[in-house]
Amino acid sequence: MIFGLSHVDVPVTNLEAALRLYGGGLGFSERRRGPGFVDLDGSSCLLRLVETRQVEHPVTLRLSVGDVEVVARALTDAGARELYAPMRMEGEFLAQVADADGNALIVWRELSEDERGVVPALPTELTWEPEAEELLKSLLQRVPVFFRAMARRRVTANAEHLASATRRVERLHVIRSYVLSSARVTRYRLRKPLQEHGISPDDFREEFECEERL
Repeated sequence: MIFGLSHVDVPVTNLEAALRLYGGGLGFSERRRGPGFVDLDGSSCLLRLVETRQVEHPVTLRLSVGDVEVVARALTDAGARELYAPMRMEGEFLAQVADADGNALIVWRELSEDERGVVPALPTELTWEPEAEELLKSLLQRVPVFFRAMARRRVTANAEHLASATRRVERLHVIRSYVLSSARVTRYRLRKPLQEHGISPDDFREEFECEERL
């Protein structure tokens, strides 16, 4: 039986120097130490630094990070050699450095919707009126990008729930769902986006005052 990935072995010729990079530069804490090796907590799996006389087969590690530039700078400050400065590539923002033994570290994150300049399709199941779909896509652009995918799924599903009788989503369903998908305490934030789309929030007072959330 396979229980999952437990370690990634990184061959190094100087264990203490490697610890300054992988421990200090990345902030990985030490979990275990033995003859010729140190295990570091890499969050998703353990990183085992294995001391060897000569590194014959360097490895490449991909590290998911929040801020590529900050982490890349921390690694070079800790002794890594820059291979590629932070750059965009195929939907990602990444940088690459190498340790003294040639092991490569790629630090990366996905580009946001705004950075890619694309508007994803709505996860629809029913038939949508074109103006209803256009309205929701436009309203979603006002949602912070970190929360946008979740909002897209929720508001789309709730609009289709409201349109279940006719099986056709119209502009009214989108507006009602947009309001009712939010908690009442935060609905005041929706007034300005609606007004910018020529929609009077006062026409949907019942939805704004409803205690329940779809």
